[in-house]
Amino acid sequence: MTDKNRVWIFDTTLRDGEQSPGATMTHAEKLEIAQMLDEMGVDVIEAGFPIASEGDFAAVTEIAKRSQNSVICGLARAQLPDIDRCWEAVKHARRPRIHTFIGTSPLHRAIPNLDMDQMADRIHQTVTHARNLCDNVQWSPMDATRTEHDYLCRVVEIAIKAGATTINIPDTVGYTAPRESADLIRMLLERVPGADEIVFATHCHNDLGMATANSLAAVEAGARQIECTINGLGERAGNTALEEVVMALKVRHDIMPFDTGIDTTKIMGLSRRVAQASGFAVQPNKAIVGKNAFLHESGIHQDGVLKNVETFEIMRPADIGLNEANIAMGKHSGRAALRSKLRDLGYEVGDNQLKDIFVRFKALADRKKEIYDDDLVALMQDSAANTEADYLQVKHLRVVCGSDGQSADLTMIVGGEEKTVHAEGDGPVDACFNAVKAIWPHQAVLQLYQVHAVTEGTDAQATVSVRMEEDGRIATGQAADTDTILASVRAYVGALNRLKVRREMVGENADAKQVSMYSH
Repeated sequence: MTDKNRVWIFDTTLRDGEQSPGATMTHAEKLEIAQMLDEMGVDVIEAGFPIASEGDFAAVTEIAKRSQNSVICGLARAQLPDIDRCWEAVKHARRPRIHTFIGTSPLHRAIPNLDMDQMADRIHQTVTHARNLCDNVQWSPMDATRTEHDYLCRVVEIAIKAGATTINIPDTVGYTAPRESADLIRMLLERVPGADEIVFATHCHNDLGMATANSLAAVEAGARQIECTINGLGERAGNTALEEVVMALKVRHDIMPFDTGIDTTKIMGLSRRVAQASGFAVQPNKAIVGKNAFLHESGIHQDGVLKNVETFEIMRPADIGLNEANIAMGKHSGRAALRSKLRDLGYEVGDNQLKDIFVRFKALADRKKEIYDDDLVALMQDSAANTEADYLQVKHLRVVCGSDGQSADLTMIVGGEEKTVHAEGDGPVDACFNAVKAIWPHQAVLQLYQVHAVTEGTDAQATVSVRMEEDGRIATGQAADTDTILASVRAYVGALNRLKVRREMVGENADAKQVSMYSH
């Protein structure tokens, strides 16, 4: 990297982001998101963990073959088979990278039961092996922020001498604070021989809500690569959010004179697509991409924005690709208008997909007087999550509720076969879920059930999100409809479809589960 003010954006949505419980994406979804990241200008895409499963290997391989601009990176533990498997996947890329790691803190050294010298030898051996395969090697000391400084300097120096071109400093458990994050990078740059010849990266988790601040502090101290995810997706409280650090650097360029290669107008479209694929809705007050990020309810704020938008807005909605005109559409709107509106919202749809969306749009327009942007976003999310290719499909639902009792008559398609049942329950939703279970017996436990109104009014669509757990596997489901009960059933069935896919995923075995435990 020649420009000292250039910051590389390393996106790990498809690796660390997908490790969020229930966020498993399909092969096709991974390829689509990778293409969007590539077109957005992301410098490095960490496409997956090739040795974790055959599915991960296949996804990383195909992403590597398709990439046009980004460096394609795969993750590997400090083990020769991991590194070999990683190289087999990423070698197809125009610009491949191997990313290998090992836990260096006292707590993490105990996992492989290695003393300091043994671990140092392992680091030298594995980084050397990776560099013999690939000239672009990244190394990470997992839990770096809780590693003794003297030892951290020692192993970083070993990795540099072995051929690592990027050294990533992970705050694996979201433990550090901004001042510490900056001091750690400065210390390494000052104490480690050769540190000025490689790139330092920062990888922060958000357990204490400081991931973005920690990443920016590291950059000010000399780090030149930020590891992040779309929407801050990731294990536990998530990772540094790509949209937050990129827009912070753009908006506050006066005090942080650093540049990225990101086309920020593509942020909103990617945010929505990742939310669809992962099943993780973006919280309304989420910075940059939340529904409320550009809304003003206070009278003082509204008056100020009407007179001069800069009084209460530090960036324009258009800067992140958000359509500023929330124009209502209705049942008389045609396909061309729908396609144009979806394009404004960040969705590019093919003719076949548009045909399906148009049918759903017309059905919604018959039930709602006006359809706004948020309605269309919910419609797109629903169409992506619930398709005619699903093994389980809701065909017909009739619910009776009131003081005299609640019951549901449900017809579903199960593997092409139509089945109908009558069930009762403690409330209409419970009756419907009992009906689903009667048709498709399962042991999954409902962990979360949430209902959100998409827009205002009694005819508003409701978006229902559910999270279910079965034998340690977690899956989410989401559906939208003006009928809240129907949306609830479709979300529930959507989660069951995801659980079924996860059970059948190739490579989902004990070894793969053990691999997934290791994340920096």
